[in-house]
Parts: sequence; C-alpha cells; structure tokens
Amino acid sequence: MAPLTSFPLLLSVSLSLLTTTTLAQQVYISTDGPSPRPSCTSNCSSIARPKYHFTEFSFTQTETYRTATSRPSPTTTVTYAEPYEKLSGLVPGLSTTTWGSWNPNATAQATDTANPYGNAAWTSLWVAANITNFTGTGLYTTTVSPTPLPTSELVLPPADYFGPTDCYTFPEDFIFGVAGSAAQIEGAVFEAGKAPSLMEVLAGEGDNRSNDHVTNENYYLYKQDIERLASIGVTYYSFSIAWTRILPFALPGTPVNEEAIQHYSDLIDFVLEKGMIPTVTMFHFDTPLQFFGEGNSPRNDAAIGYVNGGYQNETFEDAFVNYGKILLTHYSDRVPVWFTFNEPLLYCDNGVSVDHVIKAHARLYHFYHESVNGTGKLGIKFNDNFGVPKNPQNESDVDAANHFNAFQLATFANPIFLGIDYPEAYKITIPDFVPLTAEDLAYIGNTSDFLGIDPYTATVVSPPPGGIAACAANSSSAYYPYCVVQETSNIFGWPIGYRSQSYVYITPKYLRTYLSYLYNTFHSPVLISEFGFPVFGEANKAVEDQLFDSPRSQYYLSFMSEVLKSIWEDGVNVMGALAWSFADNWEFGDYGAQFGVQYVNRTSQERRFKKSIFDLVDFVAARTVGR
Repeated sequence: MAPLTSFPLLLSVSLSLLTTTTLAQQVYISTDGPSPRPSCTSNCSSIARPKYHFTEFSFTQTETYRTATSRPSPTTTVTYAEPYEKLSGLVPGLSTTTWGSWNPNATAQATDTANPYGNAAWTSLWVAANITNFTGTGLYTTTVSPTPLPTSELVLPPADYFGPTDCYTFPEDFIFGVAGSAAQIEGAVFEAGKAPSLMEVLAGEGDNRSNDHVTNENYYLYKQDIERLASIGVTYYSFSIAWTRILPFALPGTPVNEEAIQHYSDLIDFVLEKGMIPTVTMFHFDTPLQFFGEGNSPRNDAAIGYVNGGYQNETFEDAFVNYGKILLTHYSDRVPVWFTFNEPLLYCDNGVSVDHVIKAHARLYHFYHESVNGTGKLGIKFNDNFGVPKNPQNESDVDAANHFNAFQLATFANPIFLGIDYPEAYKITIPDFVPLTAEDLAYIGNTSDFLGIDPYTATVVSPPPGGIAACAANSSSAYYPYCVVQETSNIFGWPIGYRSQSYVYITPKYLRTYLSYLYNTFHSPVLISEFGFPVFGEANKAVEDQLFDSPRSQYYLSFMSEVLKSIWEDGVNVMGALAWSFADNWEFGDYGAQFGVQYVNRTSQERRFKKSIFDLVDFVAARTVGR
C-alpha cells in the first residue's frame, strides 16, 4: 500500500496507462478495394471459370438436430466458509420474526401497536410509502414445485448461417452463467414480510410506467426457473437479495425476517442441487425507504447518478455493513462469489454517497476474508458504457475519453483496487467529495477480488463546448456531470453497431479494448457481471418471432468471441461472463426493453426459451474442455 505522499507519482503512472490504452483504439486508415479473405487459402485471385453440369435432382438435404445437455447432478459438496451455526457469533444479538402481507384495501387491522417491530409497525411502513398504483398480487402465493422439461423444449433451433470460427477454449475455472435481480424478477412485493423500497416508488402516481409488484413471480417460481436453466446447461446462476426482505426495518438492531432468510437459503440449496453454482449481489438499487425523508426524496435530482439512491444518509454505511454481515454469515458456506454493490455510480447523489459506498464495501471485504475466513471471492460491479475517443488521433478526444472513463470507474476503482486517491475527473466535478486520508486508503486499497463490469456497449466521446474544466465547474451545464459529448456514431456518420431497443449497440471489438483497459489500468481480474441486448421492437412481435432472436445471438457470440481473444491474444484475465437477463423482466418501469434469453407471458407466467440461450450455452460448451 503506497503512502499518500506517493499519490502524485501513482496518479501519473495511472494516467499514463489510461492514455496508452485509449490510444490503442482503432485508428481510421483509408484503404481501397474489397474486403480481404484471410481464410481463403487457394484460388482467391484466379479468373472465375466454373464448369456447369446437370445432375438428377432429389430432396436430399438433411439437417442435424441436437438437444441441450443438462447440468449433471453434483457428486461432491464444496464449501467456502463455516456454516451459520459456527459464524453466528460474528453477528451477535440477532432476533428473528415474521410478518404477513399488505393490501391497502384490507379491512382487518393489526393490533400489536405496542410492538415497535410488530405487524402494525410493518404495515405503517407501507402506508408511509404511499403506494397509489397498487396492482394486487400475482397468480401464486406459495413456492411452486418444479417439473422436468420435456425433451421437445430442449431441441436446439436452426443455426444462423454465419457464426464464430475460432479455435480457442475457455479456462477451466471460467465463470459462465446468467443473471437477474430481486426487484426485477421476484414480484410478491407486498408479501412474506417484505418492506417498501425505492423500487416501489420509482413508478409512482402520475407515471405511466409499469411497476415491480408482480413481475416474473420468481419469488414463488424460482425452482422452476432454476430447473429450466439447469436443463439447458447453464452453470452459474447470479441473483440479488432484497435488503427489505431480510431486514424490513433496515437498521442494525431491528429484527431479521426469518421467512426471507429461509427463502434465500432454499434458493441457494436448489441451485446447488441442480448442479449449478450461485453468485449473490447484496444490493441492486432497491434501497429501503428508511434512508429517505424530509429534504431527501427519492425524486430529488442526483448530482452524480440518474437517481437519488439515499446512500448519503448518515446511517446508510453502518446499516449496509450490518445487512451484508447477516448475508455473509448465513450463506458464505455455499456461495463462492459475492458482489456488494451493483453499479453504485448510477444511484449516488453526491460525494458523501460515494464515500459511504467505498467504505461499506471495504468493511465487508475485510469481514469476509478476516472474520468469516471465506475462501470464495468478494467484489463490486460497475456500470460504464466504455468511452472511446471520436477520433483516436485527436488529443482532445482522447482526453475526453479518459475523463469520461475516470469519472465513472476510477472514482471507485482508484481507492478500492489501487489504494490511491480519487481521480481529478471526480474531484473537479463534485465539490463535496469526502477526502480520503492515508489511513483510509490503506484500509480500502486492494479490497476486491475482481473487478465486476457491465459492459453493455460503447459510447463515442468528445469534449463539450467550452471544454471539460468549464463544464465541471458548472453544475447547470447540459453535459454535467460527465462533461463530455456522448454519441453513437463514428466520424463518418455510421452507427457504431447494430442498434437495440435501448441504448445498447453491438460493439464487440470495443469490448476487447475495454477489457484490456480495465485489466491494465486497475490490475485486477475482470468479471463481466452483466451484458445483454434488447432486440429492437421485440415486444411488438408475435411470440414465435420473439423466440428466433438472431440479433441477440449475434451480440452474445460476438462478445464472447472477443472475450476469448482478450484472454488468449491480449493476456487479460477475464474471470467470467454473466448474461443479462435469464428471462424478460421489469426494466425499472418498462417491460418493452426485453433483455431476456427467455420469453415470459405476462398473463400466465409461462417461460419459453429463445434461440439466443441455446446459441450462447452451446458456444461456451463447445469451447470448454471436458464438456
């Protein structure tokens, strides 16, 4: 760990690496003639003089079909820490209880008003949340037993004509799987003791957006969802836990929801039973409403992110650490990979928010490795649509790309991965940033076993009018706080890739550059914790057309091909890749942007595999030794 006095030198080295990596972006070089054909080894330039001839015609075309290979049943049990019974002393004084369900139209009232954490107090949390768009419950009220999938559902669809031709294989410890998050898939929002979170007020009164009240009903259908994923051959299942299920009253010293503890324990056990491996995100945007109040509304504009996530509340850091300790002591024996925060920048309001995130994460890292003695891995996952210079030969564009990436990533990654101070991009933009002392940096540095990144796409970057410095000093600027111009076309006006329903473009070559940037800048293994593609207009298509989602297959296979090149040609340690999402789900007020590799019928909750999940699983299996 470098002392604070060494920071200017380290920053200089870091910035040098940033500049070098960004300059490695593609440079526009003019050339003439048709595209080369490197795979053509003979007769490439000979005069075309074919010999035509007749043959007897018959319908002799054949088509090979295959079925997916399901996950094998486990033959051994692997543990990564002691069970909760032996770790419970690390979280002394926990009390547990259960609560019921809430319905604003119910006539019966709880009578335990003297209990500060009873059903009456729990009900008052929902009343205070002012849920005006209540849509009731879904189809299920209890966990549904899984049923095996018929072979007919596991037949691979016809392959696209063009596909990857590489000969690389994935490392034997490569993490491959699919992901989802609690608020986006669970439903059962008002049931089983869950308390309100930021997600329930995200689509409030006056909005025309969809809510998270029912979504995919994964809370009750999780066994069938896992059964389906295991049947098609997925290895890792990544999910998040809802803080407001585990601790409805959020704060240290308040009761733990025993029903929630058991639910997620059962979920983890079923993942393992089906031959899969769980990874857990502690927190995926769903802040308990206790961290909001007068002068701090969820609808307040955030100075840094898109939403005020409440992280700046003075009680947030300690409360999050308490919540994380409960998860780690209960589940670390069976979960090998942990994420503390999901994309924290997007819900940070100000400098205090960033300070609380970084310190809470570091405290849980030390707790996991030094108190729990966990042998798995614990890290954090970031957003950042990789900023690439509009013209790599233009110094101002390169500076803008460096600024853009540093603001989004190095703000957290400098202290956590390198043990050095915040980047200048952050400090010149956010005036209320909390300074980090030498002692802070020594404690926070090297507190992540991997760098989780959600590299959905790339962004073409150039300086804003008037320059970066002027923008950073003016919070009213239209370009604040990133203080760059963001575009999705190159200097010739062409889009940077095939467009999706949302902000995502298919940009696989930029992904490879991005992985090199991350690994060589922050010196940590990289885990692609989310990546996915919502096909344009998919929700408006007939179901059969939604299932044949070739653009999504192209996205995944091209990205994974570049991951392999990054590993074998660039020497980058890419730990794994988790596809988002394992099924179409609630996208924070929207069901139209469908990221899923499975279709979900919103009326019946029926799931159907799309072509892309077959293609992706098969791509990895074909490149995994011993499969």
